Amino acid sequence: MPRAVLALGLAAVTVAGAVWYLPALADLRAGADRPDSRRGAATACVSGWTTSGIVAALLLVSPSWWAPCAAAVAGAVVTVGLRARAAVQRRREARESACGWAELGRARQESGVARARTVVALLIGLGPAAAVVALGAVAWPEHAPDRWAVAVLPAAVVGLSLAAAVAYLTTTRTAHRRGTGTAGHHR
Repeated sequence: MPRAVLALGLAAVTVAGAVWYLPALADLRAGADRPDSRRGAATACVSGWTTSGIVAALLLVSPSWWAPCAAAVAGAVVTVGLRARAAVQRRREARESACGWAELGRARQESGVARARTVVALLIGLGPAAAVVALGAVAWPEHAPDRWAVAVLPAAVVGLSLAAAVAYLTTTRTAHRRGTGTAGHHR
């Protein structure tokens, strides 16, 4: 096969590779807006397609085969090295991201536990206060106090507040267990 035909074919493939190297150039141009691993992968992509263009040009201008072959090997080594480095960076970024999300989840769980404790304490503390108010309403001097109402109403109010505290605590614990079980499946 004549070298000119090979160079023309390689040049056509290089031009068609624009679907890969133009987005890679956009990633490189975006700079710090893209993660390091993505910019590294974009650098590897551009390096590979640049090598293809250089080899096509060397096939046209070089009288021997060693120059295009040496350029192809050197470009391939650089491209593979850059791509491997980008893969290592991507794994590191994924680990850092997972640690960040785990820390956020722990902080969220801790704030949920603190909120549950506060709500339960309020329900337990407000029960006796509401019982005193209910007792005062029933035993008001203008009304003839009913002994059953005086005995049962405060106890019922305290019992309701304790039942509400237990129900809230149970639903919070159930939601917490479901939340941590779900997070374990996604990792």
